[in-house]
Amino acid sequence: MTVSPLRVGVIGAGANTRTKHIPGLQAIDGVEVVKVCNRSQESGQRVADELGIPAVVTDWRDVIYDTTIDAVVIGTWPYMHKLLTVSALEADKHVMCEARMAMNATEARQMYEVSRQRPHLTAQIVPSPYSLRADRTIQRLLAEGWLGDVLAVEIRAGNDFVEANGAPLHWRHDKDLSGLNIMSMGIWYEALMRWVGVAQRVTATGKTFVTNRTDWEGRRIGVRIPDHIDILADLACGASAHIQVSSVTGLAGSPSATLYGSEGTLRFVDGKLLGGQRGDSGLTEIEIPASEAGAWRVEEEFVNAIRGQEEITHTDFLTGVKYMEFTEAVNISLAEGRSVAL
Repeated sequence: MTVSPLRVGVIGAGANTRTKHIPGLQAIDGVEVVKVCNRSQESGQRVADELGIPAVVTDWRDVIYDTTIDAVVIGTWPYMHKLLTVSALEADKHVMCEARMAMNATEARQMYEVSRQRPHLTAQIVPSPYSLRADRTIQRLLAEGWLGDVLAVEIRAGNDFVEANGAPLHWRHDKDLSGLNIMSMGIWYEALMRWVGVAQRVTATGKTFVTNRTDWEGRRIGVRIPDHIDILADLACGASAHIQVSSVTGLAGSPSATLYGSEGTLRFVDGKLLGGQRGDSGLTEIEIPASEAGAWRVEEEFVNAIRGQEEITHTDFLTGVKYMEFTEAVNISLAEGRSVAL
């Protein structure tokens, strides 16, 4: 089948963009990654040489306002996501934006509104990858009533010992670059939404144990983002949820998500789905049928949506808004010591 050529420009070529998005797009028939903009000419040239991209620029405007480019991949840190996304959509470009969607919920809503006004353009947020393999099986079992009534959800993500002060500053530690995002909290909440829907109220506590770090210029920077949080949430489906995300819980074991129901329990851990029902002595592995097993296909979905062959499900902008609203509510609860309604 003959397809129309699709020319893609990239702004921000971090690890995920280099290892997944660019190669994934280049593997699709009729797609060309034609230009890359990175933090410096040197870093952009290294990416271009490694991945065979013909043009390198240092100003993002040279990507977005290039009339020969059809779509833009935004791989920068969150502080640039709203500006670049809105600019690209207003320039009539399709957009794939790296997760975390934005700095805060207000920015996310602005991005969504601009995309909603341009329904002919594809707008995608890079999805939470952790549970892709098991999502459809979990959704089917819930729909069949395998769990009975969903009563509680427990998510624990953390398996490391606390770092000493002086550990290097990562952009995820810098609120000026990452905004209200906290560790992998939003990623796990996105998975939870796929299974049981949204939260209605949250109460959060947290602490920053590593209070300062050295940045890439050798400066000591105070850290304002927690490295351990506990969140209690009332879900719209009627269940309660506890989410713990931490970078200080040494030997905690693999991250896991457990759904407790009136008739059974499901646990997702290490890529496997375990379950047991009333009367069972424990949890055993549940087969994920090949017809249901999900996988990373972000770039394929993006291109297919542009070509009118499918719709964006992983992840659309409205879902991104919902996890940013949750993220903001958690931050308000942390700051003010109260429950926050969404």
